[in-house]
Amino acid sequence: MATRNTLDGELLQLLANQSGISIYPMSLALGAVAYFASDNLPTWVWISWLLVSLGALQFRSYLVRILPDLVRYSERRRLQWVMACTCINGIVHALPLVLIDTFSSLERAIVTMLLIGASAISVTTTAGYRPIALSYSVPALGTAAMTWLVCAWIHPDSRAPAITIAGMLMLYFPMLLYVSGNSFRVFARSFRERVAQTAVNTQLQLILEQAETASSAKTRFLASASHDLRQPIHALTLFCAALARKKLDSDAAEIVQHMDAALSGLASQLDSLLDISKLDAGVVDINRQTFNLLDMAERLQVEFSPAAEQKGLSIWLDCYLDVYVDTDPGLFERILRNLLSNAIKYTEQGRILISINAEDDQATVSIVDTGRGIPRNEQRRVFEEFYQLENPERDRRKGLGLGLAIVKRLVKLLDLRFSLYSVPDDGTRISLCLPISQNAPSQHVSRARPITDWSDMRILVVDDEMEVRLGMQALLQTLGATVDLADSTQEALTLALANKPSVLLADWRLRSDDNGIDTIRTLRGIYPTLPALLISGDTAPDRLREANAAGITLLHKPVAANQLEEAVAAACNLQKQLIPAE
Repeated sequence: MATRNTLDGELLQLLANQSGISIYPMSLALGAVAYFASDNLPTWVWISWLLVSLGALQFRSYLVRILPDLVRYSERRRLQWVMACTCINGIVHALPLVLIDTFSSLERAIVTMLLIGASAISVTTTAGYRPIALSYSVPALGTAAMTWLVCAWIHPDSRAPAITIAGMLMLYFPMLLYVSGNSFRVFARSFRERVAQTAVNTQLQLILEQAETASSAKTRFLASASHDLRQPIHALTLFCAALARKKLDSDAAEIVQHMDAALSGLASQLDSLLDISKLDAGVVDINRQTFNLLDMAERLQVEFSPAAEQKGLSIWLDCYLDVYVDTDPGLFERILRNLLSNAIKYTEQGRILISINAEDDQATVSIVDTGRGIPRNEQRRVFEEFYQLENPERDRRKGLGLGLAIVKRLVKLLDLRFSLYSVPDDGTRISLCLPISQNAPSQHVSRARPITDWSDMRILVVDDEMEVRLGMQALLQTLGATVDLADSTQEALTLALANKPSVLLADWRLRSDDNGIDTIRTLRGIYPTLPALLISGDTAPDRLREANAAGITLLHKPVAANQLEEAVAAACNLQKQLIPAE
């Protein structure tokens, strides 16, 4: 197809689209003219004229339909062809009027009206492009006007009506020119606006692609940085957990306790990066349940009160009735935790209020603080990753600036209504609105207590980092397990053939093209029911989707000792007893 980047090119395309509009009405009009002429002309004359007229009409329609594809010719040349064909049609259609005695005055008037209508159609179908519109109107209406003037001279008895009609035809030309000019100006303006809009859209698309590229690069960078940081922290966590299980004096035990607290804080910040990656990867599943908002709010009030009291703050709860809602309790609680944590961080005096209101079929949960507030021009930016108000020194106690970014993604995932109202130096109110459930609340379920006897366990650990392997060995041996260490799939296969493992713990990224998924699949080729866990410091969205598709339980480094115990217990189906879920 021809390009439509120029006004002439757009006009050619319009002509092609309009090519069939006038065919049928003009064919009927030409048939009527032939009928009038048949009384006074030989049959072969009026039939020949009708065939020529219809042929010229069909040829013009065919020509304008194919012109957009004839790109080897200039657009101006193609428009000139349309003008020539249109002029030929105008001459042929008006030709019968030259035979003055062929028609009565009434028939001549009807034919003139048909030519006026055809001229109007030519303006409409050409967007008022004057060279083409006038190519038809000048020969057709000019011939008609001249015919009426000749009739006025030949037939004095009808001179007045004939001159009047001829004069009206002459006055019709300026009006036709005016209408054509207006129509074409509208067409040209519309074309220019469309071209400008297309340019804007192209620019916006380019900006969007650049933003997506930058976002993807940022995600890859964060995933890579997160992986590189998680490896040594994971090893430190394992060594610290193993050390904590040793018999230590009080001073050493206190040091280990501080080490564990510091590692837990760092792991928590890395988990924020993981949460962002999971949400961006779309691998966070929604587990909707009916639960009591009041129970959740009371538990969070108790949990966060010590942190608030350290700053001289208090946490109040404004809710005295049970309110049952239906959403994912874990994800919704994560939203409230992030909002409460944020409120405590940015409130220096006063209080934090957890408010729950139920009205009609909607429940509204609000976190209200008396903190410094958020300026209006910053209220969108606080939901961006790594953006923090009044933290230029990047105080790590205020986190990484991901809390509200996670809230934004979770709110969208759970399809909640969200609102923020904040006044600088007066505080902030963030509200979440969700439908009240009419169903009965879910019953508490039971969960497995981690195994306590590891003496019969042989655990195969596969990791290409020596420190991680040694850390795993130190922790698992303190639990009483026998540990085999490998740094590749091939070495793991050799060890597994020598001694069947009870469970396989494999790192995702190994050396070269080797990876933990291949390790698990290789060993399950020998032991199909072998329990296995995949452990990774990689938080890239693509990696998370790949693990999710593989259906293998994935633990993210650094893995806490109790988390590892529970995961191994679940994988091996070793459940000594069940305890009520909290």
